[in-house]
Amino acid sequence: LQSRGLGDVYKRQVLILIGNAILGAPMPMLIILGGLAGILLAPTRELVTVLVSVQILAGLISVTPISLFMGRYGRKAGFLTGAGCAIAGGALGAAALFQSNFWALCLGHALLGTALTCFGYFRFAAAEAVDESWRPTAISLTLTSVLFAAIVGPEIFNQTKDYFEPTQYAGAYVAISAIALIGALPVMLLSLPQADKAADSVDRIKINVWSSLSRRPVWVAVVCAAISFGIMTLLMTPTPIAMVGTGFSETQASDVIRWHVIAMFAPGFFTGALISRFGSSTIVLVGLALLGGSAVAAIAGVDLHHFYISLIVLGLGWNFGYIGGTAMLTEAISVEERPAVQGINDTLVALVSTLASFGSGMLVTSLSWTA
Repeated sequence: LQSRGLGDVYKRQVLILIGNAILGAPMPMLIILGGLAGILLAPTRELVTVLVSVQILAGLISVTPISLFMGRYGRKAGFLTGAGCAIAGGALGAAALFQSNFWALCLGHALLGTALTCFGYFRFAAAEAVDESWRPTAISLTLTSVLFAAIVGPEIFNQTKDYFEPTQYAGAYVAISAIALIGALPVMLLSLPQADKAADSVDRIKINVWSSLSRRPVWVAVVCAAISFGIMTLLMTPTPIAMVGTGFSETQASDVIRWHVIAMFAPGFFTGALISRFGSSTIVLVGLALLGGSAVAAIAGVDLHHFYISLIVLGLGWNFGYIGGTAMLTEAISVEERPAVQGINDTLVALVSTLASFGSGMLVTSLSWTA
């Protein structure tokens, strides 16, 4: 393999998968913590999902600067920056709980949201390290590596949430810092080619960006990814709150989230192959249909199996819709367009998710889970 020049490619892919798997572990923990810690400290019931909303909003604000930062200094620098934000955010979250300071906890989640945004670019790094024909598979396999997070993250939450009793959940935030520190190690071993620097002026780059976004394959890809992520956020964010409010335990809620995250990433083993065979637009349409089906299952009732079915179907729909949209975007833009267009794509995705997260809290507390 070395003689064919492929050794470095495989080494990069393995390190990307390992780094993404470890650094992705806080993600399912934050889905659970965002609602439950909000119940613990939020000044009003309507603000119980603010932690998740602030987390997503931080991603919205930081996504384009991070993309441009990576375009200038490389993916590795961006991933290490994300690990640093996760370490700091977890530590601040634990300190906020010890001091019962809701606004400090919001700041901790803002740092954690920035970290998750950085880690989201692992999928692009994987795509850029292989030939064009393998990019859908590289993207889906990278997202599939988060299965480790889906399995391990909720279990870490269960084992650490009461570590600093009587201060609930502080142990889980400390665990997030520890995970980020460990996950930074494989990233430090990465040797990724620095992203191409555009030779154009800033004005020229702006013109190119808007020209890129006006192309139908580009804006369709962005819209599909944003809708897929927004619907998933709208239903996922208040799930722990709805379940605890219905009488289920935190452990049951964390298990539903575990299977939801597994459903989000397990299809990645074959999503790339399906995209290669049937086309990204077909896979996106299937994903959108599944997202609608998850809502139907949620409306059907509030028994435990309703939550399981709804969140599992929701995860499957997100996988097809989001990976399909990402593949569509990768196919539609050039190397020079990547830093700016990918940043705008993720900004719009984060904007829709932020609105969905804010809205979900008000819907559940003011109206109902069914609404």
